[in-house]
Amino acid sequence: MSNRLFVAYKPEGTVCNHFLSRIKRRYGIKKAGFSGTLDPFAKGVLIVAFGSYTKLFRFLKKAPKRYRATLWIGAHSPSLDIEKIDRVEQMMPFHPDSIAIVLKSMVGKISYVPPKYSAKKVEGERAYDLARADKAFELKHITSEVFACTAVHYAHPFLTFDITISEGGYVRSIGEMIARKLGFDGALSALERLNEGDFRYDNERALNPLDYLDLPMNTYLGDPSDIALGRKLDAEKFECHEEGTYALVIDEVLSIVQISANGVEYLLNSLSLKGVTC
Repeated sequence: MSNRLFVAYKPEGTVCNHFLSRIKRRYGIKKAGFSGTLDPFAKGVLIVAFGSYTKLFRFLKKAPKRYRATLWIGAHSPSLDIEKIDRVEQMMPFHPDSIAIVLKSMVGKISYVPPKYSAKKVEGERAYDLARADKAFELKHITSEVFACTAVHYAHPFLTFDITISEGGYVRSIGEMIARKLGFDGALSALERLNEGDFRYDNERALNPLDYLDLPMNTYLGDPSDIALGRKLDAEKFECHEEGTYALVIDEVLSIVQISANGVEYLLNSLSLKGVTC
């Protein structure tokens, strides 16, 4: 149990760190971490790791991400979600074709400003801390790729849609963009993360990290003890010695190395995979 990778399901109304604390108590684990913060009002898939598996987050295939969001058309909120709605405008229902056209227009690469109530850093401070303190600041535009955006249900003024987006995207901002294209303000009243890449909720079943690494496998042709002892490695002793980042597995032990013009660098060394169950 000391090393474990799995998908938990965060309920709405809970801060991710508090939710992780509950998981740690339930499993009796001291060292744990999660990847991909969800807003307190949001629910859904949260990748969790115990022990040394927390070192794997940056090497996992976590994209694209798929969400189901409910947009309250006509609602204005500085946080772009239901937590800070300060006014609501009424309007006539939209024709379903108009909804479909707007959602389809979101597909592709889009540039937008992240929510001011977000974890983005501005000169070393979190944007949400600055926003809560009513400090003036500006966030830079970011670019995300939307792979799909389709309507699930429309019960005026609430539009529920599914969106598949690249890592680092902000669905709250995209919800606002959809509402603006319809001519009004908008805020999310609900948000659920359905999956991150191939990570889906399955009753916290233990996962084999090798099935989720976003890296090609390589083979070391030299003495295996070189890696076990962390010795300096020669790129020419790898089956593939082209520049890149590779995963190596020797006797149920995972290492990750980077081959470059400067030689071979360990990014992760000798992580035991013994006892992994699927």
